[in-house]
Amino acid sequence: QVQLAESGGGLVQAGGSLTLSCTSSGRTVSSLVMGWFRQAPGKEREFVAAIARSGDSTLYADSVKGRFTISRDNAKNTVYLQMNSLKSEDTAVYYCSATLFTVSSAAANYAYWGQGTQVTVSS
Repeated sequence: QVQLAESGGGLVQAGGSLTLSCTSSGRTVSSLVMGWFRQAPGKEREFVAAIARSGDSTLYADSVKGRFTISRDNAKNTVYLQMNSLKSEDTAVYYCSATLFTVSSAAANYAYWGQGTQVTVSS
């Protein structure tokens, strides 16, 4: 059973930066395609970014492209989401996710999910 744990959320001012981390137990991060999703109050969960096992392929939502960077350090069993130029509309609970299949923006393709970490951007 894969268990994912996010960390790094918090309160930040608009224009600021924050880095989220996600670690895996039960299966190493290196064997998983990893993704980040987010859910704002009253809205559906939406895709943010995903990264292939080797890190050589990434996928981003248009809303975060150029501002967010997903990366992984397989030696540390950790995936990161570097978030820059944060906006109030980035406020949400951010979820780490994992799949045994290919990079995808569809939440249904991800079998494993963390508990989420709150990111609040104040304007």
